[in-house]
Amino acid sequence: MARVILFNKPYGVLCQFTDAGNAGSERVTLSRFIDVPGIYPAGRLDLDSEGLLLLTDDGRLQARIADPRFKLPKMYLVQVEGEPDEPSLAALRRGVQLKDGLTRPAEVERIDPPELWPRDPPVRFRKSVPDCWLKLTISEGRNRQVRRMTAAVGHPTLRLVRWHIGEWNLDGIAPGQWRDYSESKLTLP
Repeated sequence: MARVILFNKPYGVLCQFTDAGNAGSERVTLSRFIDVPGIYPAGRLDLDSEGLLLLTDDGRLQARIADPRFKLPKMYLVQVEGEPDEPSLAALRRGVQLKDGLTRPAEVERIDPPELWPRDPPVRFRKSVPDCWLKLTISEGRNRQVRRMTAAVGHPTLRLVRWHIGEWNLDGIAPGQWRDYSESKLTLP
């Protein structure tokens, strides 16, 4: 039976177990939080992003979760600079032209600020520049995609927290904590 681990990745944690490519580095890796042999991340989160990271010991499942061909939805809570108007949100819903091509349409809506843990370091606050929160769902996984999409419509991302991947979510998992997920509950498209 495949093992699936749901991990709430804190800001500044590298989505791998070693940092061999950066000799002498002090970067924090998954090994500081998870001591389970034979599991690997199914997808990635950038160093400056937070939230749900799935890990598994099953290579086929890992590929299915990470491969955009399977269109597994990923939902993010995104704090952006400024207050996106309806045309900006409509552009995200249609798909945004990036350097590597047009994105698939996203589901997006403005939301009230979510009740999240404090980020360390905190997001820079500027009195003269408002910000707001979006709930944004994509079915791709391009490099820094959500950040590039919001920037393309004129609203750079300040904080990015992945909350859902398919049926998996962060409910009840504190930053730096993880829990096992029973494969018996697993249903992938």
